[in-house]
Amino acid sequence: MAEPARIAPAAPPSPLDALPRIAARGAPAPADFAALVAAGMPVVIKGLFDDWVALTAGRHSPGRLNAYLAGMDRGVAVPVMEAPARAAGRFAYRADIREFTFTKRSAPLQATLARIEALIGQDNAPTLAIQMLPLADALPEFVRQNPMPLLPADVGPKLWLGGAVKTQTHNDRDHNLACVIAGRRRFTLFPPGEVANLYIGPLDNPPPLSLVDPEAPDFDRFPRFRAAMASARVALLEPGDAIFIPKYWWHHVASLDPYNAMVNYWWGDTAQGVEKPNDIFLAALLALRDLPSGERAYWQAMFDTHVFGEPGISAGHIPAALRGPLGDMRPDERASLRQRLLLAFQK
Repeated sequence: MAEPARIAPAAPPSPLDALPRIAARGAPAPADFAALVAAGMPVVIKGLFDDWVALTAGRHSPGRLNAYLAGMDRGVAVPVMEAPARAAGRFAYRADIREFTFTKRSAPLQATLARIEALIGQDNAPTLAIQMLPLADALPEFVRQNPMPLLPADVGPKLWLGGAVKTQTHNDRDHNLACVIAGRRRFTLFPPGEVANLYIGPLDNPPPLSLVDPEAPDFDRFPRFRAAMASARVALLEPGDAIFIPKYWWHHVASLDPYNAMVNYWWGDTAQGVEKPNDIFLAALLALRDLPSGERAYWQAMFDTHVFGEPGISAGHIPAALRGPLGDMRPDERASLRQRLLLAFQK
């Protein structure tokens, strides 16, 4: 007899469900997807991976998907995160923001899958999840049976599977294509420019998370979060739905059922060395933030003009051949500037 599918209880209503929805569309051709990526706006994609074996198993039941994954197990330890029952599924900061509500460890895949399934429906249970499992290494047969035609083969998928996790608002330095294969998920997105209104935690305790619970925001403590909510958008995803999140967009992710599974792809953070934006940002914090106000104003004007401004204004008056770093640098000019900076940073 076929194993019956489990019926998940409805998630309690959330004020986030009433936010404006992210636009949805059908599965694009690769060239059309490249245009979506270049446009830099989030979009929900339907029908992209309907032929996945994993999706069929995930739509059937937790037991069916777990058995499918266990059948490909090669004995590789998997990354596991766990939060106690008192955290109510929130993967966030503790009251002391130097610590998180969850712990991390490695564990065998099959034992972890069995425990996640056993916790379904239990009262006062911890929240357990496999997170960021590189499937090309751990379950290469999964990649063969569940291909992603929109991305190059070297962009490997990662598996996220577990209980009703709520991951606090954060962002990625990569583009993100997330494909739901079991359970329902809610993605709440904020544009990159909302960083000042999200009350992000320490950068040196990664991943930096927002301190605000968007489902029950404390506006007395976090008044600027009202502005962030005014620009927020939401996507409610069923199994078979995907969402494209451009790099740097802030997102809060809630798994709405007692058992959830998702596969995602990250790509786009290809810069190296002194051309890596995050490292240059940290260097700017070190070099500029504590300068006297007049000097900071000068460097702010320099960045606004020459880094973030229009090229025609910043260097249009200089002959093209003489613009140097202010113009369109040739490969040899980029290499020369890169070497100059490497030497400077070694002093």
